Amino acid sequence: MSKDGEKSGWKEYIWNPRTREFMGRTASSWGLILLFYVVFYIFLAGLFALTMYVMLQTLDDYKPTWQDRLATPGMVIRPKSDETYEIVYDTRNTETWDLYAQALDKFLTPYNNSLQTEKNKECTPDEYFLQEDTGDVKNNPKRSCQFNRTILEACSGINDRYYGYQIGQPCIIIKLNRVIGMLPGKDGQAPFVTCAAKREDTDKIGEMVYFPPNGIFNLMYYPYYGKKAQVNYSQPLVAVKFLNITTNEDVNIECRINATNIPIGSERDKFAGRVSFKLRINTK
Repeated sequence: MSKDGEKSGWKEYIWNPRTREFMGRTASSWGLILLFYVVFYIFLAGLFALTMYVMLQTLDDYKPTWQDRLATPGMVIRPKSDETYEIVYDTRNTETWDLYAQALDKFLTPYNNSLQTEKNKECTPDEYFLQEDTGDVKNNPKRSCQFNRTILEACSGINDRYYGYQIGQPCIIIKLNRVIGMLPGKDGQAPFVTCAAKREDTDKIGEMVYFPPNGIFNLMYYPYYGKKAQVNYSQPLVAVKFLNITTNEDVNIECRINATNIPIGSERDKFAGRVSFKLRINTK
């Protein structure tokens, strides 16, 4: 009897024909609850949409409202193998160094003189290319300065399509990460790159030559105004050619940016403003 009573009780809870209640509530009660939640969630969605709309009105499509960044931008090299900063090849094996030459070709294609002349302006060297807005009137799109591939001379890949890799005199190209509004250098002193071997490899690095001369990032390529504001912006580059580096041994190299207003590294980021990589050229 108790089992029958329990079964009957559950049946009545699910549907009570006497009171016409479904799971303890009448149709009107269920309707009011559903109406409440529909209105409640519509209100929440509307409040969220209004909040997002108000927030988006405070944003500038061309410039971030806030920039949370380190005082020193990072540096990267090209070519690089996957995510590692190791360049290892054998001068006798074309396949080992041709992939580096192809990577540099692909990277430098946007810097072809014809493309730069078509898209960008020939600027005045050694001074910032400032393009300020006038009040609320945005000076967009902003123009960009030409960085012609030929500036890299022996590392441009024009006269030597293998960038010196086949003869053990490889070129490494360095770029400074983009930072909106950054004005590197001070009082007309442009930032420049210097490379050196790590302490244990000092006697292995040999002679180097920089392109442009002295490894300079010319001031005319700054400030950078952002991807939307400067759609044709071409980052300045510095190429380093190693003329007689020791072969058949690992050579650990560090390149760094030098500027009067860019601090080098910190306890938070020891690699800010510098990049380290291993270079090994096998000949036997």
